[in-house]
Amino acid sequence: MTNASYGQFCPVAMAAEVLCTRWTMVLLRELVAGSTRFNELRRGVPRMSPALLSKRLRELEQAGVVERAPAPGAPDTVAYRLTPAGRDVLPVVEAIGMWGQKWVETEPSLENLDVELLMWDMRRNLNTDPVPAVQTVIEFVYPDLPRSQSRWWLIVEPDRTVDLCHVDPGFDVDLYATVDLRTMTEIWMGLRSVANAVDRDVLVLVGPQAMIDTMQSWLGLSPFAAQKKLAS
Repeated sequence: MTNASYGQFCPVAMAAEVLCTRWTMVLLRELVAGSTRFNELRRGVPRMSPALLSKRLRELEQAGVVERAPAPGAPDTVAYRLTPAGRDVLPVVEAIGMWGQKWVETEPSLENLDVELLMWDMRRNLNTDPVPAVQTVIEFVYPDLPRSQSRWWLIVEPDRTVDLCHVDPGFDVDLYATVDLRTMTEIWMGLRSVANAVDRDVLVLVGPQAMIDTMQSWLGLSPFAAQKKLAS
């Protein structure tokens, strides 16, 4: 797959040559999470250059982990899908994530804050069941960020699809959430509850009481949040 080889017949070494090049495991996380189009993958790995993303996708395709196919409803657009070999990587990605949540120290994790990645993760994990069955707009305001990054909108449509906007969509907002990025990341990672953040006045919610009361339910959390962290 790459010029870098461990030169060992051991299956661990051989698998590492495919899966452990820089950015590859994070890219696989995005594919496992359901991203298929190039621009979707870029949103999930915003600090990865487009050139390197293209290179890693080609390498995964050559290794039989990913295949190209026309995107549903857009036959001229390429979609990247996991092959059976790629789908077998799912428990590997989950195990690495659970290990990181359990054993990696909290403080180093929270030094790597990224509002775009956070909001993208929130968008695809949002639980729409407790949200009213009408168009519902939730605006997140991050006062600690530069103006260009401080406002984000999650839009839940009546058909339960969820969109993420970084530019004002022009809809009436149903719920405002004002919070600093670190606190919202802690909530997302399961390190702090919504109720705790509200009680400490680091999360301010303005909107229907029913949506405020159920935020912990509809927000959805990181897939790894259920893992109790043992590292301090």
